[in-house]
Amino acid sequence: MSTTTNHRIRLAARPHGVPVESDFLRDEAPLPAPGPGQALLRTLWISLDPYVRGRMSDAKSYAAPMEVGDVIVGGTVSEVVSAESDALSPGDIVLGYGGWQEYSVEDVSALRKLDPSAAPISTALGVLGMPGFTAYAGLTAIGKVRPGETLAVAAAAGPVGSAVAQIARLRGARAIGIAGGERKAAHLEALGLDAALDHRAPDLPGRLAAAAPDGIDVYFENVGGAVWDAVLPLLNEFARVPVCGLAANYNATSLPEGPDRSGALMGQILSKSLTVRGFIQREFAPTMFADFQREMSGWIASGQVLYTEDVTEGLDRAPETFVGMLRGDNLGKTLIKVA
Repeated sequence: MSTTTNHRIRLAARPHGVPVESDFLRDEAPLPAPGPGQALLRTLWISLDPYVRGRMSDAKSYAAPMEVGDVIVGGTVSEVVSAESDALSPGDIVLGYGGWQEYSVEDVSALRKLDPSAAPISTALGVLGMPGFTAYAGLTAIGKVRPGETLAVAAAAGPVGSAVAQIARLRGARAIGIAGGERKAAHLEALGLDAALDHRAPDLPGRLAAAAPDGIDVYFENVGGAVWDAVLPLLNEFARVPVCGLAANYNATSLPEGPDRSGALMGQILSKSLTVRGFIQREFAPTMFADFQREMSGWIASGQVLYTEDVTEGLDRAPETFVGMLRGDNLGKTLIKVA
């Protein structure tokens, strides 16, 4: 190994609204050294995910916020450079959480060794990783979609939403995908969904009602905002709503204007006996991850589930790509190819 320098991207300031260039700090540091039970890793791929925007804030959430000065967090696929453990050898490929940097030191016990011959290693950050498992777990444990039902999913051209829609169809349901822009709607049509709607086009409520004449039994929530407003009146009695994300609100700096509609929402939940449940995929990992890996691997191998990766090359481009993802520029799983 010839390099002795680690290039990193750190949190320079907590964003107010949409992150800007000054919220990120690019720097370099001496290469870290692993201690007992640790490995030095060279980053190959970095996953960019919407939840990271929440980690940039100091608001209380399901995970501790980053501190100003921290390396930006994120899942990584890396190559082992050296390991102070017999469990790994140089050259092994592992899934970890090294963040936005060229090299990281991580505990070997927290890493998952990957088999590059089984699937492209980048899929461990997407369809065969956290996003794919989020779709599988939320749909299985909370959505409980059944044959003949109608499912709608927001952000359907993203890595979670596209997996949700395709799994629902494999389980015999009608799948309605909602995404932003004509390009994404066309992509959903190519995936074979029963309906593909552009939420930026006029009259989403009317078009959604036409696509779901018998109502909606499962709505997989990734967005909130105007999409949720269009879905809520169409939810059937006993409908299930797994709440995975609220991307429309991630850059908000204040509550929306207008009357308090929480009473009307609670009334709908009561009168229709709705199940609305937030979740973080990690709660289901101990009991469902092995089944997910087996089923999803088979669906991908057979061509029953398709996936798209939106790849940007170069660590330096991570901030601009991240902001673009929050804006909805990406199609599929957003990845940074580092090495």
